[in-house]
Amino acid sequence: MDVKYDLSSYVRVLKMASTPSWNEFSQVSKVAGAGVFLVGLLGFIIFAIMTFIPGGA
Repeated sequence: MDVKYDLSSYVRVLKMASTPSWNEFSQVSKVAGAGVFLVGLLGFIIFAIMTFIPGGA
C-alpha cells in the first residue's frame, strides 16, 4: 500500500467536494428524518403486533 497514492486520492476528493447550499442541506435533512421516522414507526408496529400475539415477546 502506497501512502502517497492514498493521500493524493484524498486530496483530489476534497478538492472536488463543495459545501451544500441551504436548500440542498434542508432537503437531505428532511429525507433522512423521514427515513428515521418510518423505520421507527415500522419497529413500533412490529412491537405492537408481537405484544398482542399469544406467545409473543
